[in-house]
Amino acid sequence: MATILERLDQGLRLTDSEQILLESVRAMTRDVIAPAAAGYDASGDFPWANVEAINALGLNAMFIPEEYGGAELSYSAYLACVYEISRACGSTGVIWSTTYHAMKPLIEYGSHEQKQRLLPRIAEGGLASLAITEPDAGSDATGMKTRFRPEGDDIVVDGGKCFITNGDVADLYLLFGKWSEIDNPRDAISVLILEKGTPGLSVLGIEDKMGNRASSTARISFDGCRVPRANLLQNPGDGLKILFGSLNRSRPSVAAHALGLARAAFDCSVAYVNQRKQSGRRIVDNQGIQFMLADMATELALTTRWLWHVASLVESGADDFGIESSMLKMRASDVAMRVTENAVQLHGGYGYCRDFPVERMMRDAKITQIWEGTNQIHRQLIGRSFVEKGKSR
Repeated sequence: MATILERLDQGLRLTDSEQILLESVRAMTRDVIAPAAAGYDASGDFPWANVEAINALGLNAMFIPEEYGGAELSYSAYLACVYEISRACGSTGVIWSTTYHAMKPLIEYGSHEQKQRLLPRIAEGGLASLAITEPDAGSDATGMKTRFRPEGDDIVVDGGKCFITNGDVADLYLLFGKWSEIDNPRDAISVLILEKGTPGLSVLGIEDKMGNRASSTARISFDGCRVPRANLLQNPGDGLKILFGSLNRSRPSVAAHALGLARAAFDCSVAYVNQRKQSGRRIVDNQGIQFMLADMATELALTTRWLWHVASLVESGADDFGIESSMLKMRASDVAMRVTENAVQLHGGYGYCRDFPVERMMRDAKITQIWEGTNQIHRQLIGRSFVEKGKSR
């Protein structure tokens, strides 16, 4: 008999071809990615074999339009794949979804020439990186110092970024900086595509992280990088518009990653408490354990259902779903942290040991509450949406 979460999986509305692809992804994660997850976490090595397995299925093509070398599928299908890959390995889920996060703005805002020239290499399996964060510019992007200086047919880039996922392995970078000829810090933010191998692009180091250890997080610098002006997305000063538009679509992706981790930890917990015995009884027969499972399953089911609701908003062409995305990202990441922490608790002392995967899952889950806007920022965004403008006490 299927559990409530399994019935939720079965109720996802995908086309026949999308369902076949999702089953292939599940088989790939089961046979290739999941067995290697603990080893990559321990070594911190970049999981090139996992990337090759993803590329063997042509997964990058699912978010690239057909005219640029892809075979674009629905947003729900993409999120379902993020969920399944992250369920097997948090690091690999981050690597693949970051390529989507970085390239979706190019797809949405780029010119036909830019997309024709740049997107085929991603459709063929290239990696991409989203470069926004700086030491003094995290949640407040207007504090960034990276400068774009126009010079003839080029743009000269100087500055640096930190906490950049795929920063040392990317083929293309979606880079945010400030246009030198615009004084206002908000109006100056602009976006361009930086290509791998550009002179002056340097990787300064790789962070040694608590979780998602096989996903490389780099510090990168730009020293007089010359980028063709043809790589500028839209016009100077359009950066905030592009940033906000892209975040509304990447935050549900972060939620899918978080929920994949939470689901994996829940499944591990259910299997463990059903076989673990204390005083001759399975620990699942204790009412307190059942209460914990009930709370975990309910939070997972409700938040996953909201994930598919937000996906349906995107697919319907809705323009205003920023608050829904913030709610989803905030709740899914909080749920991931609670579920993985409870999973460690349910495993007892074993949950604290690296022989059991829930320890890794808890470490992997923490960052989901921090990136793509801290959950404190999202609570502020959600709360502000209820303030009636023009009214005072």
